Amino acid sequence: MHTGTQDEGLSGVEEQPPGRLLPGTCIEIIDDDFERGRIRHALFDFDGTISLIRQGWQDVMVPMMVDVLAETGTDETRDELSTIAREFVDRLTGKQTIYQMIELAEQVEKRGGEPLDPLDYKHRYLDLLWEQIEHRVKGLKSGEIDPEQMRVPGSLEILQDLRERGVKCYLASGTDEPYVVDEAEALGVAEYFEGIYGALDDYENFSKAMVIEMIIDEHDLHGPELVGFGDGYVEIQNVADVGGIAVGVATDEERREGIDGWKRNRLIVAGAQVIIPDFREHQRLLGWLMKEE
Repeated sequence: MHTGTQDEGLSGVEEQPPGRLLPGTCIEIIDDDFERGRIRHALFDFDGTISLIRQGWQDVMVPMMVDVLAETGTDETRDELSTIAREFVDRLTGKQTIYQMIELAEQVEKRGGEPLDPLDYKHRYLDLLWEQIEHRVKGLKSGEIDPEQMRVPGSLEILQDLRERGVKCYLASGTDEPYVVDEAEALGVAEYFEGIYGALDDYENFSKAMVIEMIIDEHDLHGPELVGFGDGYVEIQNVADVGGIAVGVATDEERREGIDGWKRNRLIVAGAQVIIPDFREHQRLLGWLMKEE
């Protein structure tokens, strides 16, 4: 359950009014005030947009943060600390993990504690997360787990479709780059990307906005020549800010079908012009975006 107060990118967002559906689909058009048929390059987020390997990561990060905050001796209950932690975890989702840990260190300091370096908190979290997802990664690599079970439905097919259309694809993630590369290979999608970009310990030298700027500059892109797909506030806002087409992927990660209402509302607030539950209807989606229908 997500909690928080409504604000730019915060976890609590008001119900957004319905857009129009493409006939016979679950593709929701929120705003079609852009020129279709010009897409040359596509940017994808990874976790929650293509990959489900890390599904449930919040349930690792938030309890770890609650433990850290409780160690300060605060008189707040674990439930209260959980609400606080989930708010800033949700607010910063899509940015590099280190930003959530910087906020954690600030929260420790606010309560009179002596915080560790945010990188120490990040590495502690990654160790805990690995305990939860190790079997998924190893199962994919050994062939015991079908990659399709760990991908957002239709994600491989839309990458194949885009490649056939001559659209160059890029991957940008707030997860550390070595993990993104490794997991993209395990899912069988790495080969479809011209570049795979992830978080660095030197965090000031990476952001999704920087990747977008690099793609635009290198290929002299203008507005709707770039399309971005993501389930996080950050990448949708970044794509919208440069005049690209922002497609919000509001997947219910647990069920692997249908819309996650909280994601949908937040993505619309971020600037998503189109909302989809997954990529199952990629042919209709790309047909519409490419102005073939």
